[in-house]
Amino acid sequence: MTAPTDLQRIEIALNTARAVLQDFTPGRIASTRKEGGDPVTEADIAVDDALRSVLLADGEGWLSEETTDDLGRLKNSRVWIVDPIDGTREFIEGIPEWCVSIGLAVDGQPVAGGIVNPATEERIIGDLTTPPFYEGPAEPATATSLETATILASRSEIRRGEWERFTDMGLDVVPMGSVAYKLALVAAGRADATWTLVPKREWDVAAGVALLASAGAHYRRKDSAPVVFNAPDTLLPGFIACRREIAGKVESLLSDES
Repeated sequence: MTAPTDLQRIEIALNTARAVLQDFTPGRIASTRKEGGDPVTEADIAVDDALRSVLLADGEGWLSEETTDDLGRLKNSRVWIVDPIDGTREFIEGIPEWCVSIGLAVDGQPVAGGIVNPATEERIIGDLTTPPFYEGPAEPATATSLETATILASRSEIRRGEWERFTDMGLDVVPMGSVAYKLALVAAGRADATWTLVPKREWDVAAGVALLASAGAHYRRKDSAPVVFNAPDTLLPGFIACRREIAGKVESLLSDES
C-alpha cells in the first residue's frame, strides 16, 4: 500500500479534529488560564491529543501550543507544528474566527500546511507543489490597490487602538481573531493582506506560512530575517502577508509607518 502524502496526512488530521470538535459547542465551553494568562479549554487538549495520534510518525518532531515542548524536536528534519485551536478566545466567545492549524517544516522550511474552520465550513490545504485548495463560501479577492483591499487585522490589536493609524487612512480593516486563519485566507486569495504588530509563536503562523509559500504570495517577518521554523526559541516578530498583486503598495505603506 502506498504511504499517504503529507497533504493527505494533513487532510486526515483536519477531518479527525473536526470530528473531535463536534463534542464541543463554541460559546458554551468552560476555560481555564495557562501560565502566562492565555485561555485553554478541554477542546484544545482533546484536539491536540487527536492530532498527535494521527500525525506523528517515527523520526518526526512535534511542536504544539498545547504540548510541553520537547527540545528533542531540534534533532528531527521533519517537524509538525500545530495549534489545536488558534483563536481560543474567539472559540470561547462563540465568534467564528478560529481554526485548527497544522504546518509541516522540513529542515526549518515550511513545506505543507492546512487549516479548518468548522464554524464557517472552510478548509484550506496546500504544499510547495500544490497551490492552496480552498473549500468554503468566500469569494476571491481582486483588489489591485490599498484603497480597495480587504486587510485582516488582529481583533485584540484593534481593541488596543494599535490600528488607528491605518483606519484613519480610510483603509478597509476587518477585525479577526486567529492569525492562522487570517494568513490562510490571504494565501487562498480570499483576503488581500494581513500583518501583525506583536510577536507570534511558531504554531500561530507555521500553517499559514506554508500556505502562503504554496500560493506564491508575498510574506516576510517584520524584521526581514529569514523565515525558519523549529527553532529553540519559538517566538517570532510580527508577520506581514499579502497577495503579490499589492505587495509593493503594502510594503510602501508599512515602510512609511515604521
